[in-house]
Formats: sequence, structure tokens, C-alpha cells
Amino acid sequence: MRKYTLLFIAISISTLLLNCKSEEKLVDFTALTKSYFDGKNELNPLDATLNGQSQFNDQLQFEMTDSFRLKQKAFYDKFETELSKVDETKLSSEEKISYEIIKWEIGVGKELLAQPSNLIPIHQFWGTHLTMGQYAGGTAGQPFKTEKDYRNFLKRMDLYSVWIDSAMVYMKKGIAKGAVLPKALTLKIIPEFEDMITSKVEDNLFYSTIKTMPTSFSDTVKKDLTDEYKTTISNKLIPQFQKMTQFLKSEYLPASRNTSGIGSLPYGKEYYAACVKQWTTTNTSPEEIHELGLKEVTRIKLEMEKVKTEVGYKGTLLSFFDEVRNKKELKPFKKPEEVIANFESIYARIKPNVDKLFSLQPKTKFQIKRTEAFRELSASAEYVQGAADGSRPGTFYVPIPDVANYNLYGDEDLFLHEAIPGHHFQISLQQENQQLPDFRKFNWFGAYGEGWALYTESLGSELGLYKDPYQYFGMLGNEMHRAIRLVVDTGIHTKGWTREQAIKYSLENEAESEASITAEIERYMAIPGQALSYKIGQLKIMELRKKASEKMGAKFDIKKFHQKVLESGVLPLALLENKINDWINEK
Repeated sequence: MRKYTLLFIAISISTLLLNCKSEEKLVDFTALTKSYFDGKNELNPLDATLNGQSQFNDQLQFEMTDSFRLKQKAFYDKFETELSKVDETKLSSEEKISYEIIKWEIGVGKELLAQPSNLIPIHQFWGTHLTMGQYAGGTAGQPFKTEKDYRNFLKRMDLYSVWIDSAMVYMKKGIAKGAVLPKALTLKIIPEFEDMITSKVEDNLFYSTIKTMPTSFSDTVKKDLTDEYKTTISNKLIPQFQKMTQFLKSEYLPASRNTSGIGSLPYGKEYYAACVKQWTTTNTSPEEIHELGLKEVTRIKLEMEKVKTEVGYKGTLLSFFDEVRNKKELKPFKKPEEVIANFESIYARIKPNVDKLFSLQPKTKFQIKRTEAFRELSASAEYVQGAADGSRPGTFYVPIPDVANYNLYGDEDLFLHEAIPGHHFQISLQQENQQLPDFRKFNWFGAYGEGWALYTESLGSELGLYKDPYQYFGMLGNEMHRAIRLVVDTGIHTKGWTREQAIKYSLENEAESEASITAEIERYMAIPGQALSYKIGQLKIMELRKKASEKMGAKFDIKKFHQKVLESGVLPLALLENKINDWINEK
């Protein structure tokens, strides 16, 4: 009897252990994705605000600090452990995609975190100091509708004044270790802080929303907010802007490096490899990307030669670039409003044809605006997403610093990329998709997102555009611009190319102005690898369209293809390829 009792106990214990193990695997995956999203927002409160997560509107990340990076590592470790408990076989197809996305983000996040990139916490193209300026203007993500909204930003301004000190601390650490910006970039960020120094508080960008306070506010609230904003701006922000400007001029600029690429830094090779992986979502090597870029430049050049012949130009392609850059007929505008009106007319022309290519279209409203004055000189045309709840439209920003020299030859193509059916369609559909967990609604992979936008440029003829050969040349020019990026980004960061060498290569192969090209090259210097995402993503989407069309034959539906590409939001390219292959095999 004792023998049987012991056997029963042993079986019971085994069963209990098995059940425990099984319970370990039964993770609430929906709860996991929510927790993951909350954690990402907590680490990136400025992005959270842009995404409509209002509980973070009074917070600011100190992304360069060692303590913040420890928080990042703990976040990655936590969710790496959580993922290991998930039984993938129990997940739906979209849940499996979510699982793979989180897994991928953790992996590349850890690779990036392994490098001391925090020693260069600011540059001229994007970052906390520029986002705070955008939010301060009251036309971006930060809401200014209630008293609480105003007080949230007041707290954020307080934190921002401290953030500037933290940035300087880590920049000094960077100086000590030789991890500094190139001189050319330091010269660009000096005015970004210097221009924030105003003799009158009322003229300061951070005072802008005080001038536009809702009329519903009581006189007492208006006075209190006005006084508090004035005090914060004059006693905290302006002194910090002065301090940073002086530091940049007297300490950082003399210490800034003469080299252009991060390959010259001790950790540069490893860091660039991680950046390439992050931005392309592939394991393609910098050398392979460089060679691909050279091939694409050659191919597109041949197409450009055809346009040159079509318009009857007899000179070389290089001189034709100058012709296009300087052609008076392509610079017809006298007022900035006319530039905006031209984009509105492009929008009107494509509207009747969009339905032919897209059954899946967003509900989010769309608008076209001139880029704000404080960042217009160094900004590129860009799309800023609307609010997921529809309270803020998606916005296509157009910089017009010098309207007399504004050249329209690439505007049709630019609209497709930044607006419709490019970024506005992709981002809005992603945010509106109730089938996606929140972390995916507001996620971003450059290779997919920019790849999609570049792919949509090729749809111009199907949408009724590019009837003017100069506009078609503009499309080729923009595609060439992205192909050149493959060459110069890898050249700068892995082959020791100088800023001047990269500018020269670009001038020889595209029709952009020297000023525009210079700004672009400096952008690549500031954000290693980001510029690679466009062409790598575009080529993959075009490859998948061709594959689907060839394999499916008469059953191929372009509307369905676009739906399949867009419906799951941004994906690493390998996951997108798997999704399209599954669709092809269904047929």
C-alpha cells in the first residue's frame, strides 16, 4: 500500500510540475504588448505625446545619461525574459508578427546600447532640443487647450533647462574621449540655441502659446500662466540657451573633429554596423550596400539621359543638372503661399486616380503647411503624423526659406512621398488599425516606412502625374538622390570619405543645389545609416510587387497588394516578405 501511495504522490508531483510549466507558458500576450508599449512611452515621453499618450505630457527623457541607459537595458532584459515564456504556437498570425517585432527591437536596441553614442547627444537634424522648439510653437504634438496642458508644458520647460546641463556634461565627456561632432555640424547647432536667446520674453518661441491662450480661461488663470511662463523663460531657459551657446563656441567647436564619418571614432565600426542594421532591418553589410548604390546610380543615369534627349538639351548630363537647377521657368513663385497652392493642385490632380490603386485608405485628415520659421533654414520637407483620435490632421511641412529660388521640378514626386499615398497613407492607416496592439500603431521602421514612401514615387504615372518631362526628371532626381545615399553614407562612415568628397560626388550625379546637397550630406554625418533605409526598403517592395505579379498572373490585384503591404503597419523587411509570400501562396 505504501508503494502505491508513494507512486501516487510521485505522479501528483510530476503532474503539478508539468502544470506549473504549462502555466509558465500561458502568458497573456495582449497584456505583454500593452506593458511593452507603456514601457516604451515612459522611456520616450516626447514621442508618447506625439502619439497622443497624454499621461506623459509633462515628462522629458534625459536620454544621454548613464542612469537612463540602465533603464533602457532593464527594459530590454525584462521583455527578453517575458518573450521566452510565450508559447508561439498559441499566437494568432498578427500576434506572431508582434512577437517577432518585439524580439527584433530588443536585439537591435541592445546592439546600439553597447556603444557610447550618448557622448554625442545633440546634432542639427533632430532631437530633444528641436522637438521642444516645435512643441513650444503650439502647432505640433503638445496640446495647449486646457490649463493642465499649459502646466504640463511648464513642467517640461523646467526639465528642459536641466536637460541642457546634462547634454553639456556628456558632451564634455565626449571631448575627453574624442567622441565629438564634426566641426561642420557644430557650426549648424550653434544658431539653433543662439536664436532662442531673445531680449524680450514676449519674442521668445517658448512664449508663443501664451499669446494664443483659449478665451475660455479666466483672467486669473491667464495672468498666472503668463507670469509663470515669463519667469521660466527669462530665469531658466534663456540663461541655459546662453550657457549652451557659449559652451559650443568656446569649448565644443575647438574640440570638434575634422573627420566626417563615425568610422574615425574608436567605437565607430561597431556602432555603424548596428545603425545599418537598425535602419535597414537587414543584415546587409555596408560594403554590399555601397556596391548596390553604385549600380543604382548607373541605372538611373541612363534614364536621366533619355529625359535630357526628350527636352532637346544638347549638353552633358552634368550641365543639364545646372540647367534644371537654374531654369527660371522652374522658379515661378513670388510668394510662399504660391508654393503651398502648387502642392494643393497636385493633390487635386491625383484624387480621382487614388481609388484605382488603393481600396484601403485612411480616415485621418490631411493638411499642407509651411515649415515654422525657427527651423526653416535647416529643415527638409517632411510629414508629421496626425493624432490617432482624429483631433490633429497629418501635416505635410514645406520649408520655403527663399521663395524666389524655390525650384518646383520635383514637387509632384515630393508630394507622393511625404503626403499621399506615401507617409500620410502608411502612418495614418497604421494608427487607425484597431486590430494592431498600440505599440505597433505608433511604431516605426525606416526601411519599411521610408521604403514605402519612395516606392509610391514610382506610382506617379499611374496617378496621373509626370506628364511634364521635368517633373518626371524630378522623380528620377529624387530616386537618384536615394541611390546616392547608399554610396555616400557608407563612403563617409566606412571608407573615410570627407564631407567635401561626398558633396562633390552628389553634385556630379544629381540636380540638387549645392546648398541642398550640403545640408543632406551633413544630415548623413549626423544620423549614420538612416539615409540607407529609403532605397533598401523601396527595392524590396518593388521586388515583392514584381514577384507577386509574375507568380499570380491574371489573379494579381494591385489594390490587394497595396492592402497587404499596408494593413499590418511597419515591419522589418523580412517579416513583410514573409507576409507577401503567404498571400501569393494562398492563391
